Amino acid sequence: MSGENEQAGGGAQGAPPEQLALIRESVRKAAVPRAKPRTWRGAALAKELPVARVLVDKGVLHLDRYFDYAVPEELDADARPGVRVRVRFGAGRGRVRDGRREGGGLIDGFLVERRAESDYSGPLAALAQVVSPEPVLSEELLGLARAVADRYAGSLADVLQLAVPPRNARAERRPSPEPLPPPPAPAPGPWERYAHGAAFLEALASGGAPRAVWNALPGPLWSEELARAVAATLASGRGALVVLPDGRAVARLDAALTEVLGEGRHAVLTADAGPEKRYGEWLAVRRGSVRAVIGTRAAMFAPVRDLGLVALWDDGDDSHSEQHAPQPHAREVLLLRAAQDRCAFLLGSWSCTVEAAQLVESGWARPLIAARDQVRAAAPLVRTVGDGDLARDEAARAARLPTLAWQAVREGLRHGPVLVQVPRRGYVPRLACAACRAPARCRHCAGPLEGQESGAALRCGWCGREEGAWHCPECGGFRLRAQVVGARRTAEELGRAFPAVPVRTSGREQVLDTVPGAPALVVSTPGAEPVAEGGYAAALLLDGWAMLGRPDLRAGEDALRRWIAAAALVRPQAAGGTVVVVAEPTLRPVQALVRWDPVGHAVRELGERAELGFPPVSRMAAVAGPGEAVAEFLRAVELPGDAEVLGPVPMPVTTAAGARRPGAPPPGEHWERALVRVPPGSGAALASALKTAQAARMARGGKPENGVVRVRVDPPDIG
Repeated sequence: MSGENEQAGGGAQGAPPEQLALIRESVRKAAVPRAKPRTWRGAALAKELPVARVLVDKGVLHLDRYFDYAVPEELDADARPGVRVRVRFGAGRGRVRDGRREGGGLIDGFLVERRAESDYSGPLAALAQVVSPEPVLSEELLGLARAVADRYAGSLADVLQLAVPPRNARAERRPSPEPLPPPPAPAPGPWERYAHGAAFLEALASGGAPRAVWNALPGPLWSEELARAVAATLASGRGALVVLPDGRAVARLDAALTEVLGEGRHAVLTADAGPEKRYGEWLAVRRGSVRAVIGTRAAMFAPVRDLGLVALWDDGDDSHSEQHAPQPHAREVLLLRAAQDRCAFLLGSWSCTVEAAQLVESGWARPLIAARDQVRAAAPLVRTVGDGDLARDEAARAARLPTLAWQAVREGLRHGPVLVQVPRRGYVPRLACAACRAPARCRHCAGPLEGQESGAALRCGWCGREEGAWHCPECGGFRLRAQVVGARRTAEELGRAFPAVPVRTSGREQVLDTVPGAPALVVSTPGAEPVAEGGYAAALLLDGWAMLGRPDLRAGEDALRRWIAAAALVRPQAAGGTVVVVAEPTLRPVQALVRWDPVGHAVRELGERAELGFPPVSRMAAVAGPGEAVAEFLRAVELPGDAEVLGPVPMPVTTAAGARRPGAPPPGEHWERALVRVPPGSGAALASALKTAQAARMARGGKPENGVVRVRVDPPDIG
C-alpha cells in the first residue's frame, strides 16, 4: 500500500487494477507493520458499522477512489451516508498513536457508506468532523456523478463540485415547505401545432417516458410549451428538470411555469440567485418539497425525486458546455440521467444540432415537428444579399450595408422595432487594406489594428500601441476598410442614417432582456438579442461570411443556429416580418434559413460527418500541452486498437480577431494538440485509457518537467 494511502488511513475502492499498480510502484511503501489485524486501543468507536467509506475532495485522478476511516462514537448518530465530513488527509505529518493514524491536513469529503469492516488491514484514521447532518449526496446522484466522470475521463470529486452546491448554514436550518399535491393535467394548448404534440403531453401525464427531439416553431410560445410539458409530468406524480442556456431564458420559463402551475411548485437554480437562496432552493428539491426544477447549466445535476422528465432548451448554445473539469456538456448529462432513471427526454430548439439529428437517426428519440404549412405561417420572409449583389451595390461598397438592407430597415421602422445582428461586439475589431484586403498589422508586434470611436487613431489589439500613420506594406495603400464591424460602430452608422430613431445596443457589456414595440433600432451580438413586444418588424443579419468562414467543423451549424434564433423573434410573414441575411445565397446554411429547414441541414451534416468519421458519429478526445509532453503522453497511453491519432499540430494562441483563445496555453508557451478518434462503441475504452494514463502521470510527481498535459473528451471546438 502506498505512503499516501497509509497517511490517508484507508484502502482504495473502485480504481482500475492497472491504475493501482502504477500508484503502488510510484510511491514508497509505508513503514506501518501489516502482519497483524489493526486494533483501536483506547478509542471509543461506533458499536455498529464502525468504518466510514469517504470520498475526499481531491480532484486529482490518481486519488479518484474511496478511503476508509474509523467512526468515533460521538459522531455515530450524524455520520450517515451522504453527509459532508472532514478528515485528515495527506502525507508527511501523520503518526500512529494508540493504534490510530493521526496527523495530516484536514480536507472536506462525503461519507459514501458505513461498513462493519474495512478491506484495508492497517490502522485507520478517525473522522475528524461531521460538517452537517444533512445528507446531500444520494446514491442516485453519486451514480450519476461516477458515470459523468467515467465518460469524460475525469475525477468523481470534480464532478461532485459541480453537482453539490457549497453549504450555507442558514439555508440548511430553514425548514422546507410541505410538498403540494400533483396538479391536474394541462390542456395541450400550443402543443397542438405539432403533429404529435398532444400525444407527447398525454404520455407524460400518464406516467410514460417518451423521448423526443423537438424543433420548436418560431415565436415566443416555446416557454409556454415547456411549462405545459413540466405540468403534465407533475400531474403523473413525478418530477421534472429543465436546463436552459442563460438567465433570460430561465426568467421566461419561470414566468410561464408560474402562469401554468401557480406559485410554489417549481424551484429556480441559477448563480444569480446568490449562495443562500440557491442552496435553499436546492435543499427544497433534495428534500422532496419541490418536484420541478429549472435553471442554467449547473441545474443538470439537481437531485429531483422520482424524475419523470429531463428537458434541455437550445443544446447548441456554448453555455451548456461546462468550463470546469471534467467539462461535461448538459446534453450528455441529461442523456445519462434519462437512461439511469428511465424517464422522458425532451431536446428542444428553434434550430437543430447534429447531435439531436443523430438521436433521431439512431431511433433513440422521435422527432417532434410541425407540418410545413405551420412552419410557413409562423416564420418570417427571409431574403438574401450575396457577394455579387454587394459588388454591384454602390451603397454597400460605401457604407457596408446593402440597399436591400436599408430598404428593409426603413420599411420595418414604420411598423415597429428592427433588429440588427452583428457577429462582433465593440467598435471595429478587424481592419484591412481597402485596396488589397491585407490585414492591418501593428509595426511593433504584428498584432491586429483596431479602430476606435470618434475618429481616434488606430490601436493594436495586442500591445495597445497607437498607430497614427499606417500604410499597407503589401501595396503601399493608405485607406482601410472594416473586415468585421462591431456592434457599437454599426449602431453609430445606423444612428447617423436614421437620426430620429432611437438606437439600442445589446451585447456583453449590457444585455437587454426586452425592448418596447415602438419603432427603434436594436443592434445586438448573437445570443444577446432582446425580445421585442409584439415581435420585430424586420431583422438584418450582417457579415454572415464572418460566421461561416470560421475554420471549425461547426461553423455552418452555429451560423444557422444564431440566425434562426434572431429570426425567430421577428413577426410572421403574414404580419410583414422580413429578415435580410448578408451571406452567399448558394451556401447550405443560408438555403436552410431561407426554407426554414434546420432539421434537413442537420441531417445532411450528419451524413457528411459519418462519411468522414467526425463527431458525433465518432468519439474524439483532445490532448494538448507542450510538444514533448504530448508526444510522451501518446507513447504512454494504451489506446484502443481502433483508435486513430490526428496530429499533433500547433495550437493557435489567439482567435482570428486577435483575442486570446479560451483554453490557450500560458503566455510564452507554445503548445501542440493531438486529436484521438475512435469509432462508435469504443468511447468508454478511450476515456478509460486516457484517464489511466493521466492518473499514472500525476502519480509520478504531479507536473513533469516537460510540462502539463490537458485532456478533454468530446471537445466542442476541433477546428
